[in-house]
Amino acid sequence: MHKTVKVELRDNLLARLAGGRSAFPGIVGFDDTVLPQVERALLAGHDLVLLGERGQGKTRLIRTLVGLLDAWTPVVAGCEINDHPYAPVCGRCRRLLADRGEDLPVAWKSRHDRYGEKLATPDTSVGDLIGDVDPIKIAEGRTLGDPETVHYGLVPRTNRGIFSVNELPDLAERIQVSLLNVLEERDIQVRGYTLRLPLDLLLVASANPEDYTNRGRIITPLKDRFGAEVRTHYPLQLADEVRLIRQEAVLDWPGTPIVLPDHLLQIVARWTRLVRDSPQVDQRSGVSARFAVAATETVAASAVRRAAVTGEAAAVARVCDLPAAVAAARGKVEFEAAEEGRELEVLAHLLRRATADTFRALLAGLDLSGLQRRFDEGATVETGDLVPAAELLSRLGTIPGLAELLKRLGIEQESPGLAAAAVELALEGLHLNRRLAKDEVAGRTVYGG
Repeated sequence: MHKTVKVELRDNLLARLAGGRSAFPGIVGFDDTVLPQVERALLAGHDLVLLGERGQGKTRLIRTLVGLLDAWTPVVAGCEINDHPYAPVCGRCRRLLADRGEDLPVAWKSRHDRYGEKLATPDTSVGDLIGDVDPIKIAEGRTLGDPETVHYGLVPRTNRGIFSVNELPDLAERIQVSLLNVLEERDIQVRGYTLRLPLDLLLVASANPEDYTNRGRIITPLKDRFGAEVRTHYPLQLADEVRLIRQEAVLDWPGTPIVLPDHLLQIVARWTRLVRDSPQVDQRSGVSARFAVAATETVAASAVRRAAVTGEAAAVARVCDLPAAVAAARGKVEFEAAEEGRELEVLAHLLRRATADTFRALLAGLDLSGLQRRFDEGATVETGDLVPAAELLSRLGTIPGLAELLKRLGIEQESPGLAAAAVELALEGLHLNRRLAKDEVAGRTVYGG
């Protein structure tokens, strides 16, 4: 049976919904906001545009739509625009069907080969998207008026599939005009040719809200022809931010066991959210989820470096590894002009706030007087990104309330690395709450009363 792409997507989406299966695997934080809108757009058969700041998962969401296509679909063998054997639209395939009938050569195309994507850049041409006259075909003897002298662009070559235009406002206005017929009349026009190719595809675009709504860089008729406009957002809940970091951060390094305690991820997640809300940061550009992912990977790399230098068996991330992420993350944030030269200072301040907030959220009410008493008596403890966990613990000696501290942080299997990670959070939290002094010298941190 021959189905159009939009009917195919609708049927497969309805089957997923009825079966209670996720239609968009790997998408975090959109369950109650963005995904219902996307589902309604697909069920209505609408082309859609996703609006959102950078790093909100727009491209990831678009690519998951491929999973709603049939696993395999028949095409006329050798057809440049993936004609269906039952309903060919190009001249070549119609002639083949007339000549060979039931013997029409058929090939099978996987769902992943039915997806096309173009990052809109100022140098994109109509030929790239729609097509142009192919001088090689003319040189082979075809006449200039022959429609088969056309070299098809990316859009018709994705016929019977999904085509995505990323960062749509970056297309020049004259290039945007070429998409008008694709969205409404479902045909294409190439130079002086009148090609009636009823394209069968879902067109999805992504854009930054500032470009899409304020700068006037998308022509009004093109806006009007998208059936649905969906706004994306950054994760609304801290738990979703943490889940996204765990999903996206690359931490499975061969031969190096890496442990990232949950409280470290919460600090990075809170830091990311504070940076997004900071008045010193240019809010129009947003703070990508890649900020949190890169920061987490840098923290993990600091732990791996310590393990390599000191010979620790496992690389367990600790609070002392967090400052390494400040310099690494600077390039992922656009600051207001007035903050020029203060970028690292702003990021470091927000990281301290995130650490203090995490300390209060996880350890509020916990009796740390036994730990603090040792420092009130004049003791000092030195730590740092190259101080192994066992050495830190030996300097502290017996730690009153350690079992309860680990329990509050959800650490079930005690190890030197995890114990040191928990103790460092307690020490840093006490310092940030002005109950401990702290000196930083040459990469070493000294806590004292």
